[in-house]
Amino acid sequence: MVPSMSRKGNCWDNACIESWHSLLKKELVYWRHFKTRDEAKLAIFEYIEVFYNRQRLHSALDYRTPQEVAQAALQQTA
Repeated sequence: MVPSMSRKGNCWDNACIESWHSLLKKELVYWRHFKTRDEAKLAIFEYIEVFYNRQRLHSALDYRTPQEVAQAALQQTA
C-alpha cells in the first residue's frame, strides 16, 4: 500500500474507503441489530475475515476472492 497525503479537502483520496464503508453497511450492518458493541465487532470481523476475504467474489479481481489472489501471488514468488 502507498499512503496518499494530498491537499486538504481532496475527496478523491477518501473515495476507496468510503466505497468500502458503503459496501459493509449494505451487506451487513443495515441487515442486523446489534445488542452490544462486542456483538457488532464480532460480526464485522467475521464478515471481513470469513465472507469478504474468503468467499465473496470480487469483480476487480477477475471474480476471485482476495485470498485466492494472495495465494496465487505467493505461489508465483516461491
